Amino acid sequence: MTEKNIELEGVDPREFYGTGNSHLAQISSIFPKLKLVARGSSLKVLGEKKEADKFEKRFEALLKYYSKYGHISPEVIDQLMRDGMKTEDAGAAGADVILYGNNGNVIRARTANQRKLVKQYDTKDLIFAIGPAGSGKTYTAIALAVRALRNKEVKRIILTRPAVEAGEKLGFLPGDMKEKLDPYLQPLYDALNDMIPAAKLAKFIEEGTVQIAPLAYMRGRTLDNAFVILDEAQNTTLPQIKMFLTRMGRNAKFIVTGDITQVDLPRPSDSGLTKALELVTPIKGIGAVMFDKGDIVRHPLVKQIVEVFDRYTARKMQESGMNGSLAHIGDHGKKTT
Repeated sequence: MTEKNIELEGVDPREFYGTGNSHLAQISSIFPKLKLVARGSSLKVLGEKKEADKFEKRFEALLKYYSKYGHISPEVIDQLMRDGMKTEDAGAAGADVILYGNNGNVIRARTANQRKLVKQYDTKDLIFAIGPAGSGKTYTAIALAVRALRNKEVKRIILTRPAVEAGEKLGFLPGDMKEKLDPYLQPLYDALNDMIPAAKLAKFIEEGTVQIAPLAYMRGRTLDNAFVILDEAQNTTLPQIKMFLTRMGRNAKFIVTGDITQVDLPRPSDSGLTKALELVTPIKGIGAVMFDKGDIVRHPLVKQIVEVFDRYTARKMQESGMNGSLAHIGDHGKKTT
């Protein structure tokens, strides 16, 4: 008879063992000859030495998987504990999975351009993700940010967008500064709430690990060891987007998302996103992914709505002699994947 004590370092036992200890029960059923006693962040293993050694090796692989992906499922437990699969092989089984969100929700790259964005992340420190509403630009970017934080690739996530009214005059908003600005930033909160448990997200926001702020608050900052996302970048002027891009510090990842067909500035011609793309995407280390209506993952009608508006916009631009194509930037993005 041998006894081993395994510490669950950096792991929340309640999340790891599952609701009602369901994951622990499954693990116990795979090793019926062992007695497992869980006390807080410590797991005591009692049984024959050979079986306990085998358990310890496989359990460490399971802990490694959980630390990397932030989630385990019954399938993963079977792969690692019963079949002895390596952590890397189990991770590869879900090739397009970016991370596991709340309640085991699988967040994956669902379209070709979403996968392209995920791939460019490995080689580019600054990426532009441009395309229509509903194509998953911001959601995929935030998923990459949460994964980077879980993997300790960065120390904080900073999400920002310009506080520009979408074609409406909202007038006076009551409350303090945070309450006035939160309506503009709510889409970012919505995405984070899918990926980080509410209590943990509140703690992250309180301690500054996750920061959500309007673009004006970025001025004067140097953003080191951070994953920074500028959302709705079509509503920035050229000086504003220059200010944002020059905040980039050491060990930083920047993703800029926007839809050039939905500019909410009083004068749409003031949008600096298109010009910024033309100026900086030729620089080595900067990538661009041009999403299109084929990437739209919302209600099927959204794709048709985007199509009719695109045709209308193209016709108006043709009538006025303008050419708003960004095809050359899309080609550059393809070359840099």
